[in-house]
Amino acid sequence: MSDTTPQLPPPSRSSSPETHVIDYRAAEQLLAARDPRGAVKLLDSVIAAHPENTAARLLRARAFFAAAQLRPAELEFEIVLEREPDNAFAHFALARTYERAGRPDQARKHFRLAAALDPQPDYLAAARFEK
Repeated sequence: MSDTTPQLPPPSRSSSPETHVIDYRAAEQLLAARDPRGAVKLLDSVIAAHPENTAARLLRARAFFAAAQLRPAELEFEIVLEREPDNAFAHFALARTYERAGRPDQARKHFRLAAALDPQPDYLAAARFEK
């Protein structure tokens, strides 16, 4: 005897602004818990709905970097810097991405920009102004 009760589809996630905030916060937690790929998955929907959201793009760039996906990380950091050219952290992170990809000249430029914008010790040390 077969059950003729119709099966309901699983509940779908709504695409509300509140959901995107929750996804963003969850992505932060996943990145902190060293699950960058999980963070990227959550951020993809946030950025699809809000492509202008620089914070989400910066977080996704960090997640790509943590997952060793250097080209996607580079592209996201560049988008952030197009919108916020004075973002010292984005310059520093892009420099780390270039450094990890074996592109020291490009890395040095962005390390120096980061240090010039925000002379904190990590940025100054990476900039190696004495050379």
